[in-house]
Amino acid sequence: MKANVGGVDKVLRIVAGLGLLSLILILEGNARWWGLVGVVPLLTGLVNFCPLYTLLGLNTGAGKGKSA
Repeated sequence: MKANVGGVDKVLRIVAGLGLLSLILILEGNARWWGLVGVVPLLTGLVNFCPLYTLLGLNTGAGKGKSA
C-alpha cells in the first residue's frame, strides 16, 4: 500500500470526515446514521491511502508517484 493522498487532499478528507461524523450528534432519528459515511474519508485521510485513487491511477502526493 503506497501512499497516494497528498497534503491538501489529506486535510480536506479529515475535515470532511469529521464534519460528516458530527451529523450523528446533530440529526435525529434514523437520518443520523448517514453520518457514519464520514468514516471513509476520515480513514483514507489518516492512512494516506485511497483504494479508489489506485483504481483510477491518481496520486495527489507530491513526488510519491511514478516519474514521467
